[in-house]
Amino acid sequence: MTSPPHDVARGARARALVPRLSGSLVHWVGMQWQRRGAVAWLLWPLSWIFGAIAAWRRLSFRRGWKASTRLPVPVVVIGNLTVGGTGKTPTVIALVNALRARGYTPGVLSRGYGARLSHPTEVTPTARPEAVGDEPLLIARRTGAPVWVWPARVEGGRALLAAHPECDVILCDDGLQHYALARDVEIAVFDHRLAGNGFLLPAGPLREPLSRTRDANLINDPYGKTLPAWPNTSRLTLSLGDAWCVSQPSLARPLSHFRGKRVLAAAGIGAPERFFAALRAAGVQIETLPLPDHYDFATNPFDGVAADAILVTEKDAVKCVTWSDPRVWAVPAEAALDARLVSLVVEKLRGQPTV
Repeated sequence: MTSPPHDVARGARARALVPRLSGSLVHWVGMQWQRRGAVAWLLWPLSWIFGAIAAWRRLSFRRGWKASTRLPVPVVVIGNLTVGGTGKTPTVIALVNALRARGYTPGVLSRGYGARLSHPTEVTPTARPEAVGDEPLLIARRTGAPVWVWPARVEGGRALLAAHPECDVILCDDGLQHYALARDVEIAVFDHRLAGNGFLLPAGPLREPLSRTRDANLINDPYGKTLPAWPNTSRLTLSLGDAWCVSQPSLARPLSHFRGKRVLAAAGIGAPERFFAALRAAGVQIETLPLPDHYDFATNPFDGVAADAILVTEKDAVKCVTWSDPRVWAVPAEAALDARLVSLVVEKLRGQPTV
């Protein structure tokens, strides 16, 4: 028996409520990590335990009590000291292109968050996101570089090099804390939240102390605040490109096309507000639907949504390709790296002293 129209609408609203509530919870936790309020101080003793465990682990690798393996080619790790997405994926894509322009043949290594893996796996452009992970799939499609996924990065790196011996440098997407893989360059990516309240987990967003050494810092801040006075710090500039229709990828429109329309913007990334702020800066008036990072889109959160267009990130778009909703458009983000950062990476890869 067919459900009455009002029951269908009610069901659509109920399905959309779950991701909204999940996104709101993530947002609330993030807000607590931005200040040293009652919640942060209540959890502060636990952060000392977390910090002690993390410090012991770092010491174990530094003293050789645990093995750190070096691959036959240089490794550049692009990661973060904080929990949540900060813009690592567009940084990896931009650095692949920058190193190619300098004569390198990079490969990319990723954990493959949420992927169903039984062995090191190469990511092809036609792979399913649930099989290899959404971010590795996006990197493979955008760069055409060899991309391999496996939680044990040393094994993953060996598999990548065995299949692609032409690669002369590996970019590790995330893995700053994966000390089993030796690295030649470490880049820590932050967003506008920087280090939050400065506390370690669970009282704050830090996985490791802010004093932890690294080669460079990238700040992904759409609000253009003053850069912190950290060594080798530069700004990661992201710009939004023309949107393309998820159900008809050959169809593209500039963001100005969506001005004056009823637009819902949805983002399943670490900091959805960055995406929303960039759309507003482009002159698009939006309603927003923040989703948890790596939201799987197992059900369509847009059923029953009254909108002329729905704008999503490319990371989310790889999981929406089976839908035939012509309102869903993917908005690509292009990263521009400071030339000084690229020079620093190249100099370290060549073993030259940096300025």
